[in-house]
Amino acid sequence: MEERISAHGHKHVSADHASTFEVTTDDFLTPAGDCILAIEADRAPADFDPEFVDACQDAEATITATVEVGGMSQSVTGSGHPDLSFESDRSAVVRASDHVDDRTVTVNADHGAIGIDDEIVDALAAGTELTLTLEVE
Repeated sequence: MEERISAHGHKHVSADHASTFEVTTDDFLTPAGDCILAIEADRAPADFDPEFVDACQDAEATITATVEVGGMSQSVTGSGHPDLSFESDRSAVVRASDHVDDRTVTVNADHGAIGIDDEIVDALAAGTELTLTLEVE
């Protein structure tokens, strides 16, 4: 089962954050947003199918977040958690920690934004389109 989000890169994408990366529906990005990979997302966690949400709330679930940009892709694997609510209508956050809030879509991920390939980050900083696919098993 999967969900997809489409968004746009921005000149301030730096991907320097160690423990998270984020895709947001906001239409702006400041240099301080070092975890944000893309803006103007077409969907947020609140839009996800209830069956997908239920599957992600299983602590044994494996959630793979795949970032696709300009013909390049990179996957990050994390875990489900019973407290994932998927209530945010603004942002989807992949976390390397076990912190959960309404924006969190997976916990205990392999890495945050800083682990995203430099070529992908450069393409996002040039404004390239991003697709984030979240798949739960």
